[in-house]
Amino acid sequence: MPIDYKRTEKELYQPKTTPSIIDVPTMRFIAIDGKGDPNIGAEYAAAVETLYGLSYAIKMGNKAVLEYVVCPLEGLWEAEGGFEGGGAAIADKSKFVWTMMIRQPDFVAAEVFDEAKLTLSKKKPSLDVSKARLMTVTEGLCVQAMHIGTYDDELATVAALDNFAIENGYALDMADSRRHHEIYLSDPRKVAPEKLRTIIRHPVRRA
Repeated sequence: MPIDYKRTEKELYQPKTTPSIIDVPTMRFIAIDGKGDPNIGAEYAAAVETLYGLSYAIKMGNKAVLEYVVCPLEGLWEAEGGFEGGGAAIADKSKFVWTMMIRQPDFVAAEVFDEAKLTLSKKKPSLDVSKARLMTVTEGLCVQAMHIGTYDDELATVAALDNFAIENGYALDMADSRRHHEIYLSDPRKVAPEKLRTIIRHPVRRA
């Protein structure tokens, strides 16, 4: 039976809708950086297509190594001029600065990644695989919760996360390498907006 990290690592992928503190371990990702409104931007759409293309190229090319389910899409977000916590809205989505990424199994080293880029570039030459990079992230202490609903309705969940952290002796720890983090468990093309399931994480430190 294929390994599904969403099932074997429930603390990472199945949080409650109420906030909790988690120590996120080191993980490997394929990532692409970009800017702009994700709802209308061609750059965002191409990044997501490339990430999934590379992830499935690795999965199909390494069945003898490990049978697994491709992990969900994730995003690290900030905005030009600064991302404020506490539920502050970002009205101009063109100012978003994002890193979209998909987690990879530990066997995905540089040579496996390079082979996947070659495979995808032959299959879909219109995609710029040079924008993708393999990176290791140790996220560490975070506060997280499951948000159910539209992306535009995340503000209440974000505020609840930040308030819970502060009330329990933690301080928000947003920095260049630690950002607002979303994990997309639902496909918005197939799930009604009010039923979308998105994990939201904010980095924290002990106050």
